[in-house]
Amino acid sequence: MSASFPLIDDEQLDITQRHVLIRVDFNVPLEGGEIADDTRIRAALPTIEYALEQGARVILMSHLGRPKKPSDELSLAPAGERLAGLIQRDVLLSDLPIGESASRLAQDLRAGEVLLLENLRFHSGETKNSDVLARELASMADVYINDAFGAAHRAHASTAGVVDFIQGGVGLGFLMAREVKALTRVMEAPREGLVSILGGAKVSDKIEVLRSLIPRSERVIIGGAMAYTFLAAQGYSMGTSRVEAEQLETALELIELSKERGTQLLLPVDHRCASAFAEDAELKVSEGRSIPDGYMGLDVGPDSERLFAEAIDGAQTVIWNGPMGVFEWERFKSGTMRVAEAVASCSGYTLIGGGDSARAANESGFASQIKHISTGGGASLEFLEGKTLPGVAAILERHKALSEQGT
Repeated sequence: MSASFPLIDDEQLDITQRHVLIRVDFNVPLEGGEIADDTRIRAALPTIEYALEQGARVILMSHLGRPKKPSDELSLAPAGERLAGLIQRDVLLSDLPIGESASRLAQDLRAGEVLLLENLRFHSGETKNSDVLARELASMADVYINDAFGAAHRAHASTAGVVDFIQGGVGLGFLMAREVKALTRVMEAPREGLVSILGGAKVSDKIEVLRSLIPRSERVIIGGAMAYTFLAAQGYSMGTSRVEAEQLETALELIELSKERGTQLLLPVDHRCASAFAEDAELKVSEGRSIPDGYMGLDVGPDSERLFAEAIDGAQTVIWNGPMGVFEWERFKSGTMRVAEAVASCSGYTLIGGGDSARAANESGFASQIKHISTGGGASLEFLEGKTLPGVAAILERHKALSEQGT
């Protein structure tokens, strides 16, 4: 790994006593001003703690939500407080991501101290990849480390632009490196024995990942509401289920692609249905692939669960992205939980691509048996589509340029 990617612990990247700017992903869920889930903060700890152990002067930066302007509701203060408790040391917080106050706090840092810059999206230049913002962020540090996999698919000032203005070294943090390594492993896995499981609401969200994974996979399982579009395209009645009429032709093209490549495409053979989209709606199991008039599919049925579990059993590699139904509701979570159990029971290499499927794995109780659960839903999807992640590409290009300057 280190031969291909510059990492924070590479010997040539000396961070001792230096100002180290680390892009983390502290975009955590908040409820009533309190952090509801600190998984992303904990995921960044290995990189942060390593930098502190080396005596670095650590400057952290992250976005939180989508603020139009600075606001107390989307301040990173709660994240700073949670981090301080986890690393057992003070964490300073700037009032804005850049400016005189932030620069002074960064300049005055001592070895082993931590500064968290306020929400990057309080500055309009973050999402615009502004050179002004990127240059000022870079001016605070000697070394830049990107450990925010959840934002790696965005070419923003803090993930891509800043890299061009750092005068010292650049590298990836431990979380980012682990994510890239895991996703590269499944993308380079032998086709024989590779099972891809895709769910979620829309075919339109997964077209490119399906085009990427169908030729790479021995079997592809499709569940969730997106399955209804595939079944409708083949002439099955879907009742009042969500069907993307504009994607019917695309669904047929993907079915044809699976035939051309010899990939087994598995769709639900029965459904758990309801007469209304409601948590307490009466559940009805369809007798086959068609859904009765006046009913909508909200989960795969028991026969589909068995079919999918059998397809997963014995796989050498499994990729899972997207739930099988409305798993947030007790009556319609069985299909998703059964898939989680089957993936966990598989002896091969198993990867969950973030988002709802990661949440489902955690709720199922089987998360500890999954080999890798990604922290970035959008980033993992783009990687599986075969796209280059701007946050990673920028590091590689800058590292190469700095290496050539040094020779």
